[in-house]
Amino acid sequence: MCVGNLREKKLFLLDMDGTIYLDQSLFPDTLPFLRQIRAQGGRYLFLTNNSSRSTQAYVDKLRGMGVEAEEEDFLTSTTALIQELKGREPYHLCYAFGTESFRTQLRGAGIPVTDHLEDEVDCLLIAFDTELTFQKLEDACILLGRGVDYLATNPDWVCPTWYGSVPDCGSVCEMLFRATGRRPQVIGKPQPAMARLAMEWVGAAPEETVMVGDRLYTDIASGVAAGIDTVFVLSGEGTRADLEDSPVQPTRMMDGIGEMLREMERGVDE
Repeated sequence: MCVGNLREKKLFLLDMDGTIYLDQSLFPDTLPFLRQIRAQGGRYLFLTNNSSRSTQAYVDKLRGMGVEAEEEDFLTSTTALIQELKGREPYHLCYAFGTESFRTQLRGAGIPVTDHLEDEVDCLLIAFDTELTFQKLEDACILLGRGVDYLATNPDWVCPTWYGSVPDCGSVCEMLFRATGRRPQVIGKPQPAMARLAMEWVGAAPEETVMVGDRLYTDIASGVAAGIDTVFVLSGEGTRADLEDSPVQPTRMMDGIGEMLREMERGVDE
């Protein structure tokens, strides 16, 4: 499988957790890899489905790890959700099933939100929620029973941590499906919207862009849907065995960004 010469890529779309770091630990090759992208005249954007944090929180996290980062270096599934909502007829009131940070970002973008069950609610927005309560699950079931619109930031089953995995947005959506029979419209990866928005921001063509991530069913699927090259890295959730039965196949599989770095430094594609 050929991804083209990595030195000729203009835009690198990078997943974060499991790709450039794991939980609170930056991978050793991350800083040299990012410097190499800049040195060859490229640009990188950090794309994440994790909607439990604000963009500024990610800036602070990466800066704390020694990565030079600004808000314009990030594109989150919450940002993509906001873009989707702004392209629709306005809702009267959205129930935001997520963290306080998630609700704050929506309010800051002018989206009317609540975290209480109210008669005016006509849309349920669900995200990765590290502040999950049974009350939220109950409210969601009631709203879905009413037939409100239903959107989710991402379909990820788990979020990796240093001690293992915890349920992500997709797991909660599956639980709600078992209870109500309804599934959401997913906005983040694996939909192509985030990758396309990133290319629009930077002014990069599909052939100049590569998606790098550790999950076939989100990162790689999003890149494939957007018509760009993809690199599946084995430094996070995904394994070699996942490729065997996956309908989604990457352009390349590599051990991690360190292998990409070494190839870029050599200036060849193998």
